[in-house]
Amino acid sequence: MDELINQINIYHHLSIKTTAALREIFSVKFFKKNEIILRSGDVARYYYFVKSGLLGYYTIDENGNIIYKLFFEENSFCASTSSIIQQSPSAFSIVALEDSEVIVYSANAFRKLVAEHHDLALFQIAYLEKNWVVKKEPLEINLKSESAKQRYIELYENQKLFYRLKQHQIASYLGITPTQLSRIRKELNF
Repeated sequence: MDELINQINIYHHLSIKTTAALREIFSVKFFKKNEIILRSGDVARYYYFVKSGLLGYYTIDENGNIIYKLFFEENSFCASTSSIIQQSPSAFSIVALEDSEVIVYSANAFRKLVAEHHDLALFQIAYLEKNWVVKKEPLEINLKSESAKQRYIELYENQKLFYRLKQHQIASYLGITPTQLSRIRKELNF
């Protein structure tokens, strides 16, 4: 569980007392490839931290096509945050795209600790600012302004993630068909 504590400390250093309280709510779970971790329509109750493996965050369109929104690699936090906050059914599912080892912790228990430990609240603020504002804003703009080819190149630049994905997952993430992806790959020749 040290990986998770180290990742939190990147955003804001936690006291020994806060770290000990957090460790009490953590548990490690293993998910097999293609195992559903959270099903769309269920109310999300947990946060996840990827120790090893790869998770996909997706929805299904009216034609039954999987649309990937995000991928979560090692040392990533994952959750259906809007479902947790609103206590409403999640619009997204989370699936293990590889055999994965994940630290799981209750959203309610975590939120209680956030209210009790100022340093944990500062972590939460720093994390949300960086990942939900600074990091997410350019992604939303790129989705509206960049071509699929430009977005493919950006994904390709993250070699560690790129080579872990199947072609249909990349096409889904880019919002294009596998045929369109083949054309882009042929044109770019990489």
